[in-house]
Amino acid sequence: MGHASMRAALIYQHATKERDREIADSVDKRITRSTKRSKPTARGGKPGKRRRDTNPDA
Repeated sequence: MGHASMRAALIYQHATKERDREIADSVDKRITRSTKRSKPTARGGKPGKRRRDTNPDA
């Protein structure tokens, strides 16, 4: 791994693992908040999706 000692490599791995967990938790919270805000449309379509006009000149 290029570290000066086995101890340094283990410390680095542990710190990286903790940071990966923090990032994953943060992403999970954002997804949870986003899906709670999205509500199904009156026609039963997918939440959070907007329909595009089929004719943009109309």
